[in-house]
Amino acid sequence: MALKIVPHAPHLAEAVGAFNQRMRDGGSRWGFYTDPVPDWMPFQDGAPAWREYHVALDDEGFVRAGYALKPQQWWIADKLEWVTDWQGPFTEGAVNPRYAPLGLRMLRDMLAKYPLLYSFGHGGSEEPMVQLLRSLKWTLHGTPFCLRILNPARFLRLNGYLRRTRRLALIQDALAMSGLGAVSLGALHQAIKLRYSRPRSAVHAEVVGSFGAWADELWVAHRVRYRCLAVRDSRMMNRLLPAVGWPGGTRLRMNLDDRPIGWAVVHHRQMIDDPRFGSLHVGLISDCFGDPADAAAIVAASHEYLASKGVDLICSNQAHRGWVDGFRSNGYVVLENRRLFAISPQLRERLEPFDQTIQGLHLTNMDGHGPHGFEDSTERLS
Repeated sequence: MALKIVPHAPHLAEAVGAFNQRMRDGGSRWGFYTDPVPDWMPFQDGAPAWREYHVALDDEGFVRAGYALKPQQWWIADKLEWVTDWQGPFTEGAVNPRYAPLGLRMLRDMLAKYPLLYSFGHGGSEEPMVQLLRSLKWTLHGTPFCLRILNPARFLRLNGYLRRTRRLALIQDALAMSGLGAVSLGALHQAIKLRYSRPRSAVHAEVVGSFGAWADELWVAHRVRYRCLAVRDSRMMNRLLPAVGWPGGTRLRMNLDDRPIGWAVVHHRQMIDDPRFGSLHVGLISDCFGDPADAAAIVAASHEYLASKGVDLICSNQAHRGWVDGFRSNGYVVLENRRLFAISPQLRERLEPFDQTIQGLHLTNMDGHGPHGFEDSTERLS
């Protein structure tokens, strides 16, 4: 059966809906966007980033797969480049072996459109897509997950990931009831903080409604501290984080003596039966920027803001060692290699000398598909 890959369009919405139903009927939790116009960053002429959708259509008019792309301006070795994040591909091969080869075909189609391609979000080396990427000579660079538990008793009783079996749940219930869990987790965070603590200035986090000229000044001043990162000037950040709509979040300008030294974007949400977080109130430091030397102070102010919202834990995906050390100095547990930065061979070539460039890589949750699951946590300015 012949297949062609085409841009998603309004007349294909019904066929995408039918694809999603077949995926559900087959036992898959995956599907694709019915609306061809992305809620987040639809295409605009001259925009520094946008999202676009493509689907695989057979000769009978059935949609068999789809993927999303996010072209975005990056700063690599003091030069602007267009680099593209991909999401998917979501194929009917998940429920019908006949379409198993579609994943490879879709990936090759993405590369033909945007050779400087990456994905940031794969979590395990055994995933079929990760195995496929490895066979195609993609570079898979592991990045850390930073975590601090603020309410140990609630964490032990309500988390999802560590309570997957009845035995694990009973052990954590006992630790919570005895108080031993709270003492142990508190001591762990304090020990990390004492070991990695370094002098830092007291920074005040100010909630702002958008990124202004002050963000442009920070971008120009500090981009030289990195070897590779997505552009983070005001135009880009206001595009990624519109005042209304997905992905929400609260923008924090970090001030030292009334002078901005950096910024962070934070989200928080009360989860309900989440596979990882269970029913915890979770804080997320979604993005951050500034001189890596000020990372500890920026993280501290972000942490204080989220703690004031009553969250049970705070987490963040990071890549740059300066920022990872900043989290450690605030008592965060750093779990290495928890999220993969998957790099196409063409992008890998652009990042040479790779070992040096990767040391200056700055990646956060906003550099992937966005902070999914945290959409409704924006603090509005009065």
